[in-house]
Amino acid sequence: MRVNVRVYPAAGRTEVGGRYGTTDPPVLIVRVNAPAVDGRANVAVIEAVAKAFGVKRREVDVVAGASHRAKTLEVTGADPAVLALLLDP
Repeated sequence: MRVNVRVYPAAGRTEVGGRYGTTDPPVLIVRVNAPAVDGRANVAVIEAVAKAFGVKRREVDVVAGASHRAKTLEVTGADPAVLALLLDP
């Protein structure tokens, strides 16, 4: 399943949840406490999204936007119902 996310690096805490904007397809908000330096934020995003969806880290891949706040992730084995819950916490 492809998931569009909006990343907030260097946040006070790491959390996944909420909807960014009103576009369709929806954009999931991901806050990570890692800075956007040397790919550390991307690693933190992968770990946070994997935990939120209950999948392994290797099942989450950044397919677009690796150097941007707006990213597209491929989450293998994710349940669409979990995405719906995360978008509306």
